[in-house]
Formats: sequence, structure tokens, C-alpha cells
Amino acid sequence: LFPATLTYDTLRFEYEDFPETKEPVWILGRKYSVFTEKEEILLDVTSRLWFTYRKNFPAIGGTGPTSDTGWGCMLRCGQMIFAQALVCRHLGRDWRWIKGKKQVDNYFNVLNAFIDKKDSYYSIHQIAQMGVGEGKSIGQWYGPNTVAQVLKKLATFDTWSSLAVHIAMDNTVVMEEIRRLCQSNFPCAGAAACPAVESDVLYNGYPEEAGVRDRLSLWKPLVLLIPLRLGLTEINEAYIETLKHCFMMPQSLGVIGGKPNSAHYFIGYVGEELIYLDPHTTQPAVEPNDSSCLPDESFHCQHPPCRMSIADLDPSIAVGFFCNTEEDFNDWCQQIKKLSLVRGALPMFELVERQPSHFSNPDVLNLTPDSSDADRLERFFDSEDEDFEILSL
Repeated sequence: LFPATLTYDTLRFEYEDFPETKEPVWILGRKYSVFTEKEEILLDVTSRLWFTYRKNFPAIGGTGPTSDTGWGCMLRCGQMIFAQALVCRHLGRDWRWIKGKKQVDNYFNVLNAFIDKKDSYYSIHQIAQMGVGEGKSIGQWYGPNTVAQVLKKLATFDTWSSLAVHIAMDNTVVMEEIRRLCQSNFPCAGAAACPAVESDVLYNGYPEEAGVRDRLSLWKPLVLLIPLRLGLTEINEAYIETLKHCFMMPQSLGVIGGKPNSAHYFIGYVGEELIYLDPHTTQPAVEPNDSSCLPDESFHCQHPPCRMSIADLDPSIAVGFFCNTEEDFNDWCQQIKKLSLVRGALPMFELVERQPSHFSNPDVLNLTPDSSDADRLERFFDSEDEDFEILSL
């Protein structure tokens, strides 16, 4: 096992506060001033779901590890970026977590989807075991692309959230492909997938009025993940401005990446520094208490977040966006097109209307829970995360 490379205990004193700077602070599409909105910045950061190494959880697969210390950091970062999508989906970007304040049921429904047990949708157990079917042994390092592919497959089980998850490969986002995916739930595939609107529906055991409304809409909420390699051994400076702009978009879910064997969840930037949540501290696994209420304080980072120079970012990353509506997606497309006009900002990926003829179509893979054609999947599920096309000037 790899040793835990960073812990918050060592960083609390080094990064106790934000720098006194006129530069704006951007957190997942929100702009703040250090001078007048420091409390708001910290509240926004604290409200993100923070997943770290845990110990003493039920053994993965029944006989496997009971802790992910040293190997699970990218899996935890994948959980964080996906949890942010679920928060936007079920609670909204404006939702805030305040210590001691009673939270709505949907908050606990989201949190329960990530708890360290085998039957949570996006638990470390599910991610690790789904990876086994794709050639990743439990305890093995995942790269950003691998964890994105696994989360896409797990999301098909999450009927409560009803997400359309798209992973844009070959540095290309195909608008037609995404529209087809997000509108693919109509007409209904079958009675089980889409019960009668008049019935009293339980979503994963949770009554959810919004579920009925969702089935009447014509757009499945989109989680868009774009694995990229922005250089060989270090990030090409030409991409830095574009990367910053990603954090400025209201659709931003942040970025997962970091260093080999040391992953971080990047949620924003200030000046030339990235702001991130770090999974490299080990906490005890959490169990619901006697009243079936989940103690949740350890899932929120309650001190200033870590920062690092953008230039130190490993070039292998995955960028995430959430578009709740078709209007959100159209707006995102317009912002990406405008980015190509920014001086000194080299596009990190290409946005096209239709699939270039020389590409095969990843949607053909139909990544459903019963999909087992590993050969067809191999092209899109890169086990070593080293096969990204290298972008160059």
C-alpha cells in the first residue's frame, strides 16, 4: 500500500487562511472577494461533501480491505465530484451545510449514496468492485479516466437521481451525442423503469415528488466528465487560462487529478493557485446512530481548504460539468465557444455538433449494468490512464 501522502493535520497551520489579494476567488462557478466575503467562501467550501480515507468499514467483497488508506484517494475524489453533481441535482448549487442545523431528507439521501457499505450506489465498495470487472484489482491505483468510467456505470443503478452521464473521449465533446443521451428516456423503456404517473412512486425507497416532474420533462440532468492529458510530465502553460475559466462556469463540478498516487478534488482557484479538497486523511467509518440518523460532520471540511500552484498540477485530469436542463447545456456550449476567442487560452478540448466520421461511437457501448462485452469497452475504458491523446500547440 502507498503511504498517505498528505494529511490535513500537517496542512492546517501552513494554509490557515486565504491570501489578502484583490484577485477574485472562484469556487465552482461562484465569484467571491477575500476582503468582503471570506465567511461566504469558507461556508461554500465547507458545504461540499468531503470524502477521505476511512478505516474499519465492512470488508470490500466480504474478504477484502476494511480501509482504503494509501490507495483510495482517486476513488474518493471521484466520489466528491459526483457528490457535487448529486447536490446540484437534488439540493441546488445555493444549498449550504451549517453545523448543527437540521438538514432536509434529500441531503441525507445524497450522503447515503456514498457511505462505506456495499449497497450504497457510489460507495468505495461499489467503485472498487466495479473496477475489478475492468481489470483493476481492489487496492490498485485508478486514474481520472478510470474512475469516471466506473462512476458512469454505477450511475445507471441510481434511478432516484436519473442522471445522463457522458464521458467525452478523444478531447472531443459531441453535442448531438449528448442531446441524444439526455433525451433517451422518452418514450419510457418499460413499466418498471417508468411507472404510471398516477401511482405513489418511491424512488429507491424515498418518496420524491420531483421524480414525477422529471419524467415529464424532456431532458435528463447531464453529468459531463472530460478526461484530458494537458502535457507529458507537467501541465502545458497554454492550458492554464482555459482551466481557470472552467471553474468560472456556473455548470462547473470541478476537476479531479493531482499527482500519481496522490489525487485531489479541485473546486476553484485564486490567482495562480488551485483550491482543493484533500482526501489524504484517515477517519473512522461512519455508522448510522440508534435513531438511524447519520452523523455527518466528518463529511465536511471545516477549516480553510488546501491550495497549490496550478503549474504543479499533474497533466492527467478529468474536468466535470453539470447541466440540469437543456438550457444549461446550451449556455455551457456558448461559453465554451467564447473561450476559444480568449487570448492566450488554448482550448483543452474540442466542441463539435456531430461525431467526426473517423470516431467510433461510445454510446454504442450501452454501458448498462448487464453490459459485459469487455473487448468493445477496452477502447473507452483505459486501464492504465496513459492512452489519452497528448494535446499540443
